Amino acid sequence: MRLPQPSIISTKKGTYAMKNKIYLLAGIILLGIGIYLSITFLGDEKKAKSSQTIVAFGDSLTYGYGDETKDGYIGRLQSKLDKESDKNYRITNHGVYGYKSSDVLQQMLKPKVAEDIKDADMFIVYIGTNDLLKSNGGDLYPLHHENLVKAKDIYEDKLNGILETLETANSDAPVILIGLYNPYPDGDKIEKYIDHWNKSIRKKAAEEKHITYISTNELFKGKNKKQYFADSLHPNGKGYELIADKIMDNYSF
Repeated sequence: MRLPQPSIISTKKGTYAMKNKIYLLAGIILLGIGIYLSITFLGDEKKAKSSQTIVAFGDSLTYGYGDETKDGYIGRLQSKLDKESDKNYRITNHGVYGYKSSDVLQQMLKPKVAEDIKDADMFIVYIGTNDLLKSNGGDLYPLHHENLVKAKDIYEDKLNGILETLETANSDAPVILIGLYNPYPDGDKIEKYIDHWNKSIRKKAAEEKHITYISTNELFKGKNKKQYFADSLHPNGKGYELIADKIMDNYSF
């Protein structure tokens, strides 16, 4: 009795099935290799783009008051760094509306802030506008010379304390120290006081190699104030953009 022979069709089906299994297995292997390589290379790329933390201190200008987008110069600086820098920067903003230099010095004693200082790779300090304004009665009209002279001495002492605190807690982190601007560019008498205060800030920065002074007073000269300010003192988004651009142009991140 002859046993039934397998048909050519069933043999081909078995061959195709085997080939399909082989192709499927090969596909799974290649997919796994692809995933492994992508994770490896992406991981290396992220490692190559090292992480840097910037901690910023200041008043309403650092907080970003007046900017319709709520970004201020800090948020705009963050966006520019994200686009243009090879490093992965993250900015922690400790700016508080109404702060004077003495307030910043006290703020640095808070445990969370002290921890941020210790872990920072860089600092931004932009303070002094309220020291000047509040010593003169809250505005700049009229000017009270004796009050402003006394306030400047106190401000210098507090600014030294701020910078010494940063140096003591984290000596490896460089500092960007930003100068004041005259919110009334046509006020010549006000300009003299702004220049006087800025000279002290610039002098302090020149004493330390790790401190970089960046001026802002020239940014709004010759410009229509209504286009760059949200009120008599605070810039709008367009004004804060000028400050962020000035930092980017004058500091090598």
